[in-house]
Amino acid sequence: MRPLIAGNWKMYKSASEVRFFCEEIQKKIGQLSVDLAIFPQAVHLPLFSTIFTATKQNHFFWGPQNIHYKEMGAFTGELSPLAAKEFGSEMVIIGHSERRQFFGETNTSAAERALGAITFGLQPIFCVGETLEEREANRTMEVIDQQLAPLFSLVKEPSSSFSIAYEPVWAIGTGKTATALQAQEVQQQIRKRIESSWGKENAAKCRILYGGSVKPENAKEILSQPDVDGALVGGASLEVGSFLSIAAAANQ
Repeated sequence: MRPLIAGNWKMYKSASEVRFFCEEIQKKIGQLSVDLAIFPQAVHLPLFSTIFTATKQNHFFWGPQNIHYKEMGAFTGELSPLAAKEFGSEMVIIGHSERRQFFGETNTSAAERALGAITFGLQPIFCVGETLEEREANRTMEVIDQQLAPLFSLVKEPSSSFSIAYEPVWAIGTGKTATALQAQEVQQQIRKRIESSWGKENAAKCRILYGGSVKPENAKEILSQPDVDGALVGGASLEVGSFLSIAAAANQ
């Protein structure tokens, strides 16, 4: 299984900054034995398409940070999965904690979006994770089970490149990071949940990523864990050098 190093750009970068990053990353992709993905603001998807379509890289992907689960409709402010695909998207982030915290995403609506992504040919990165209060109350797996239950109920068979990202909320944008052993402990349990619901074969091929203040300094230790199949990177993905350093750590 090739590791996946994905960058969530959130609401950052101008068009000129996007172009510079993409042109720099094009020079390095072939030197890495990992999959890379970038999730820009939706308005920049056409720019990714323009830059990369003519020189498509087999192991470089892009996509939106959210989609609606229906093909089209009266859903002001939402993004159709078909519109995302029109500009070369192959992956999508689903259920990020910021979507849950600020925009009313629920466990059920996140599962619906994941099913919609699969239906329309996009590969989801489905995010789960606990708050600091929940971790301190020893409720980590209880919370994650609640987040996964609607997904396992709605999605009977995952797509071939389905990913789950474990992102402890207390480690996102805080500078705090789960230790490598903490990440491994939770991600091992997530794989067991996948096996129970989707079978052993799907558990083996489903990539489980870690996200939460991943940076070049801690990437190697985190990515060395047996059930950490890559990383969903926030701030450190905004600079070409730090993003590629994390990708290089996945090579080792």
